[in-house]
Amino acid sequence: MTTSKRIVLSSDHAAIPLRRAIADHIAAQGWEVDDIGPMTPESTHYPKHGQAAAQKIAVGEADLGIILCGTGQGIMMAANKVKGIRCGVCSDTFSARMIRQHNDANMLSIGARVIGEGLALDIVDAFLNAAFEGGRHATRVDMIED
Repeated sequence: MTTSKRIVLSSDHAAIPLRRAIADHIAAQGWEVDDIGPMTPESTHYPKHGQAAAQKIAVGEADLGIILCGTGQGIMMAANKVKGIRCGVCSDTFSARMIRQHNDANMLSIGARVIGEGLALDIVDAFLNAAFEGGRHATRVDMIED
């Protein structure tokens, strides 16, 4: 589990309600939430939101990130273009825990049109409460970074 409590959230227009529910959920757990939007439901482009959230982590303004779009896939691809970002799409708690424990993921992506709010909050909790195990996994993470 991370000791820092700074997290950035972003989404496209399709995921605003779920993003807000996640923000409220993690703020209630003591996280410092930087919700960078969008705030209005007009159609917007997920790549710019994934990149903006990832940049906050890359420059040290946040330690972790949660990003959302309809499937979670497109925004994840955009975030992973930023050096130092390791983001995975998760639709289950096992994967959310494993991307932290084995891949040292610093971002989680969720498909707002794929899963409901209850499962999304469980996935977020699994991601946030897991810790990188290091060891043989550190070698593999270094290979990803290279």
